[in-house]
Amino acid sequence: MRVLITGGAGFIGSHLSDALLEVGHEVSVIDDLSTGSMENIAHLKTDSRFRYTIESITNEPLLAELIDGSDIVFHLAAAVGVKKIVEEPVHTIETNVHGTEVVLKHANKKKKLVVIASTSEVYGKSTAVPFHEDDDLVLGPTPKHRWAYACSKAIDEFLALAYWKEKKLPVIIVRFFNTVGPRQSGQYGMVIPNFVRQALAGQPITVHGDGTQSRSFTYVGDVLGALLALMVDPRAVGQVFDVETRKRSPLSSSPSVFAG
Repeated sequence: MRVLITGGAGFIGSHLSDALLEVGHEVSVIDDLSTGSMENIAHLKTDSRFRYTIESITNEPLLAELIDGSDIVFHLAAAVGVKKIVEEPVHTIETNVHGTEVVLKHANKKKKLVVIASTSEVYGKSTAVPFHEDDDLVLGPTPKHRWAYACSKAIDEFLALAYWKEKKLPVIIVRFFNTVGPRQSGQYGMVIPNFVRQALAGQPITVHGDGTQSRSFTYVGDVLGALLALMVDPRAVGQVFDVETRKRSPLSSSPSVFAG
């Protein structure tokens, strides 16, 4: 199978490239390196089944050509990281919403399957724990820029599901819960790399608030297992999946995929 990964030089995208190649697929990636890195995919350059393009997905003629030559698209390209999101809210909204729009538009021409990367952030301030894909989304006020990311990814979901309902474009939406592992950078505010860096340097570990808050962290290898399973399961099309660490079988009576 020929697979295109937008944001393929990023943390999750590069690991996904590794996993897809390992099981025999051909992989093309497109990345503008705004948060990705060539170091993440340098080891793949000698593989004849791997190709990369350094360009923005808003280059529509190029994106259309790459999608046309693929069987499935993993849309991971997005503005990510708390620091970047707070400092660049315009970039966040434009990148996430418009980027997803152009991917869906061109994938729809030949009905290519699109797996859309969303986030647990869409649950916002909800206190209905554990979260479920059918729960209400409770976002904070618009003057708080941190909610621009959650809102932009929720719009991505609405748009993708609208393409499925109206145009029958096959889509799968996956909500990642704080994916962690090798190659993740702390440059844009990711907490685990920053904790590790501070600990190794013998520095105080930065904890915001009173320290009683908790988050769900999922190892990137477990996320890959969920993605590889979903991409070949016809039951997943048109659905939203939480991809997180809890003990439960994939594709059970709940639409969640629990990794780990």
